[in-house]
Amino acid sequence: MAHAAPTAHRRHRGTTTDRTHDLGKSAMVRALLAGLVYGVWAAFIKRQMGPVDAGNVFYGILCGALFAAIMFTLGRIGSRLPRELHAAAYGAFGGVAVGYLYSLTGDSVLRSAGLGIAVAAATGLTAFYRYYMREP
Repeated sequence: MAHAAPTAHRRHRGTTTDRTHDLGKSAMVRALLAGLVYGVWAAFIKRQMGPVDAGNVFYGILCGALFAAIMFTLGRIGSRLPRELHAAAYGAFGGVAVGYLYSLTGDSVLRSAGLGIAVAAATGLTAFYRYYMREP
């Protein structure tokens, strides 16, 4: 008796609009959560152990909203960029974000720039490795 050869199972994929909507929703949630953390961290550093006032709260909201907007934008347009430019954009974003937070502590501008450059290089190299290994 002959047996049929095993066939690969087909996966049912949703329409592209469903997948795009899901990716956009998860990217938005991820950006908002990261922006919330960044905003709270910036407001905490800016406060410098003084009382919490409306200025600190507004400053944290502003920093978090800017961080989330840039992160969401990079997530949306990053896939259209070449992998080198995509990694460089994330590296620059990470370096500027960390360097700015460090500058809020009141330490030297050179030290915050050095830390920003180090974080940018590490983030850019990590992102490049990830995109080089996963993108076609």
